[in-house]
Amino acid sequence: TLFNFTSKMKIGLGMAALGRPGYINLQRNTHLTSRTIEGMQQQANAVIDELFQQCLEINKSTPAESDGGKIVPWLDCARSYGLSEKFVGEYLRENNVRPEDVYVSSKWGYTYVADWKVELGEREPHEVKDHSLENFMKQVQETDSHIGPYLNLYQVHSATFDSGILTNTQVHEALHKCRVEKGWKLGLSMSGPNQDEIIREALKINVGDEQSTTATPSTTKQKHTRLFDSVQCTYNILEQRPSPALMEAHNAGMDIIIKEGLANGRALLYPKLAEMARRVGCSTDALALGAILAQPFQPRVLSGAVTKEQLRSNLDALSVAEKLMGTEEGKEVLKELMDECKMESEEYWKERSALKW
Repeated sequence: TLFNFTSKMKIGLGMAALGRPGYINLQRNTHLTSRTIEGMQQQANAVIDELFQQCLEINKSTPAESDGGKIVPWLDCARSYGLSEKFVGEYLRENNVRPEDVYVSSKWGYTYVADWKVELGEREPHEVKDHSLENFMKQVQETDSHIGPYLNLYQVHSATFDSGILTNTQVHEALHKCRVEKGWKLGLSMSGPNQDEIIREALKINVGDEQSTTATPSTTKQKHTRLFDSVQCTYNILEQRPSPALMEAHNAGMDIIIKEGLANGRALLYPKLAEMARRVGCSTDALALGAILAQPFQPRVLSGAVTKEQLRSNLDALSVAEKLMGTEEGKEVLKELMDECKMESEEYWKERSALKW
């Protein structure tokens, strides 16, 4: 197969802040010196370079796994992350990266409309949501043209009950047909205080293989297939509400991906995190991400790094998570951190919606 669906890399590079000039992460201005297309692409290339280098180092320093697998770099894009798919596709082609040597995920459902501006007028959106069949058919072609041969996972971007995606059987059939024909796994991301409800609803959505004209005899024996293979959810030391639903999804065999692991930088402002990081002997970001990796629903986590230094620090979370899971002191630190930093979900999302792009 052309596709490696089981990237063992537990931390991926999210392109939300590298593919466009405006985003809500705190203190982003101090890290990005150029907001031109060329400047942003150069910065994206430098951070992707670092990810490939770090994966190479990890593969060198760890014994080959029993199945002979190796860690491959993981990049997460979206149609609405500005030019993220273009940047990633051009990088991979120009560096002659083979599809099996990288794991790429992307999303459809939002259209980027900020026209490469950082500042927009009052109430002018940077992106517009549309989960219709027409928009899926349009955006899947756009994604395919940029990163098609590399893509492993295609996700609905920010599924909600209001957007209709959870009940639109026409879109479900089109997604399933895409999975059968292209070999891409299917996922959905979500945001807001009711993420847990959306996860549970997504677990119930099945598609009949007989609906696909390209299904093989072996697959048609199965009457129903769960539509979604993965969920991408906001979870961090502040926002912990989705935990039981994520455990249910994990137990059902779904791939769990966590976004906004640093809460757009807000988690790093908590004194308790700094105190616990000193105790563990690591950076605050590595502890915040390590605490997520140590959760029983066994997630993969996205880094929002925009510099090589940030990425290297984020990747330290891999060894921090081992300490948190493997030592008594680590388990105590994890429990204390999660207990004392937890916020009410509604308050968390109210604060997030007030962040300036």
